Amino acid sequence: MTDVILHIYDVTNSGSVKTNNTITQINKIFKDRIGLGGIFHSAVQVYGDEEWSFGFCENGTGVFNCPPSKNPMYTYRECITLGKTNLSIFKVNQILRELKTEWPGNSYDLLSKNCNHFCDVFCERLGVPKLPAWVNRFANAGDAAMEVAGNTALRLRQAKTEIVTASKVAYRFLAGAGSNTSVSPESPGNSNRGTPRFQSAWFRNIISSVAKPADSPLEDKTEDSLRQQQQPSEKL
Repeated sequence: MTDVILHIYDVTNSGSVKTNNTITQINKIFKDRIGLGGIFHSAVQVYGDEEWSFGFCENGTGVFNCPPSKNPMYTYRECITLGKTNLSIFKVNQILRELKTEWPGNSYDLLSKNCNHFCDVFCERLGVPKLPAWVNRFANAGDAAMEVAGNTALRLRQAKTEIVTASKVAYRFLAGAGSNTSVSPESPGNSNRGTPRFQSAWFRNIISSVAKPADSPLEDKTEDSLRQQQQPSEKL
């Protein structure tokens, strides 16, 4: 049985002093003052004087090690003892060999597969608690936001397709109602309500009457009055 220690760094490897100072200030405000989180690198130490973490590389595994708290790429912040593992050093080495295969360097993703995600998986296999939520909160929030944005974009595309389809159907219906003016022969005793001419006039009359003020007098439904109702009007 041995301690499992989490080493945490401020991510200050941007190559810009201004950017690095900004990240340090963000971490001080959001972690030290508010307790929410920040932009951190983490590594796990278990059995021996090495810490293990994960990073990007084009070829081979992304799992690497260095002396505890001595990673030259970042600014060391603190360490947290996560608990004790009951696994033997032999078993821990076996786990590390498996992780080296499972975590190639070119699979690194800042939001969904970074060093903190690796440490979470390593700690889980060691049988100790995962990282405190604040260590990787910004990446998790960013990943969730990306997923929500993707789902929202998909829904908007689907809605747009449905609206366009419905508009085409409505347009065809209106065009058919307005252009179909042929008169069918009527037999004695039959109403003209079912004829295309009456249907067209009836539909146009509904459209024009909807636009009228509520106190407008009713007009005769003759073809002449329908034509007058369809003329453009300059009155608002």
